[in-house]
Amino acid sequence: MSANHQPGDIDLLLQVLPPPLKEAVEREDHLEGLVEIVLDLGRLPEARFPAGMTTLAERPVTREDLDYVVSRTGTFSEDNRAGIERTLHRISAIRNRVGAVVGITCRVGRAIYGTVDILADKIESGRSMLLLGRPGVGKTTILREAARVLADDFGKRVVIVDTSNEIGGDGDIPHPGIGRARRMQVPSPHRQHAVMIEAVENHMPEVIVIDEIGTEAEALAARTIAERGVQLIATAHGNTLENLLRNPTLADLVGGVQVVTISDEEARRRGTRKSVLERKAPPTFTVLVEIQDKDRVAIHDDVATVVDAFLDGLPPEPEVRVRTPEGRVEVEREAEVATAPEALPAKAPPRRVRRRTTRVFTYAVSKSRLERAIQKLRAPAEIVDDINRADLLLTLKSQEKRQPRRVRELQDRGVPLHAIRSNTVTQIENFLRAAFDLPEEPEGEDAALQEAEAAVTEVFEKGHPVELSPRNPHIRALQHQLAQRYGLLTESKGRDPFRRVVVFPL
Repeated sequence: MSANHQPGDIDLLLQVLPPPLKEAVEREDHLEGLVEIVLDLGRLPEARFPAGMTTLAERPVTREDLDYVVSRTGTFSEDNRAGIERTLHRISAIRNRVGAVVGITCRVGRAIYGTVDILADKIESGRSMLLLGRPGVGKTTILREAARVLADDFGKRVVIVDTSNEIGGDGDIPHPGIGRARRMQVPSPHRQHAVMIEAVENHMPEVIVIDEIGTEAEALAARTIAERGVQLIATAHGNTLENLLRNPTLADLVGGVQVVTISDEEARRRGTRKSVLERKAPPTFTVLVEIQDKDRVAIHDDVATVVDAFLDGLPPEPEVRVRTPEGRVEVEREAEVATAPEALPAKAPPRRVRRRTTRVFTYAVSKSRLERAIQKLRAPAEIVDDINRADLLLTLKSQEKRQPRRVRELQDRGVPLHAIRSNTVTQIENFLRAAFDLPEEPEGEDAALQEAEAAVTEVFEKGHPVELSPRNPHIRALQHQLAQRYGLLTESKGRDPFRRVVVFPL
């Protein structure tokens, strides 16, 4: 079935325009193809179509024109977007430094049916699916129809977390394009992760649909939802799987990347150095779709296997599907995951003795630093907030001497107490090594690569350059390669023996 547009409600969008501009738009041919209307203060108003742009008037846009549109539009949210009740149209504002509106984009929203046929089997499978693609390629349209199909045709409990009202439209009553799916609006973009968790805890959905996962908190919320057995269908920033893996904030959606140290024997067997990149965890999404255009998609059907192969240096070969002009869906290329030739016969990996996870309750110790140290050292520990679940108490020596009530309470129960001198990363890591018999800090190449990986994360999170410790030319080359694999810029600075790598944001 080919994609079909719902009968237009463009008239409702045109009603917000000043009368002369509304009349100019209505005189345009092929109005059904209108994409957006752009009004910038002091410039000529424009109507944009797939084939190009048309000027709507010979006079520049005035403040009165902008005020006219704003006065007839719903309330603008924190992301400077507004809408029109029960439509999919989006009105976005550009503001100057003092908050006054100096530009408006009126984007036409249309419910399009028949877009999910190219992915129908994946959507119906019950597996979580992540959509990637450039802006305007149709990701949100597929989300909307996927929600409708799963709710109406399969009778599933579907909840849409609609941050900018682009899936379900503006207003309290959602657009009919989502069918029987329920919609939860988000009061502000930074609350999206909280609403995602609220949807699971309060409304028992079988499917959650989310547009634009873009922060670490949202990625963590998505993992939490998937671990509860709920099917996720979502979009994220990026065009390809490789883009996602190079983004430390979102790489966790497909399992994440970490530097690990392997034995000399394993390094010889693989034909690699001792420090290698490996997938950190099971992926949140088991299917990843790269939307190349509205009639062409590339599907990675087993994300864990594809990511493992990619980190081994083997390019992914996804299944490519196309929709023909006649509306048929055809497979243009079958999926193929490359496998590396083995230099030596593979040995079964040694069995690992699974250690019980120790639940740590902290008092006056930084939970965020402890959490990072646990992840870095892969210690069998987790932080708990419930004092009744604690297996171990970690506090400062100063608190041990003061004996506050909670410390005394745990000691009275016989819970072991460990005290560190100060609230530093070094002290916390030393505690974990001693408590769980973990190896000492690696030296040389391994430590240098771990330092580079930490710098990459800091550059993405804080947006400023990070200078690494002085290293020899061989080690610097490895640090350059690691940072550049994430798409960052690097350079060497200084003279030997103090020459070092600097990692820059894009």
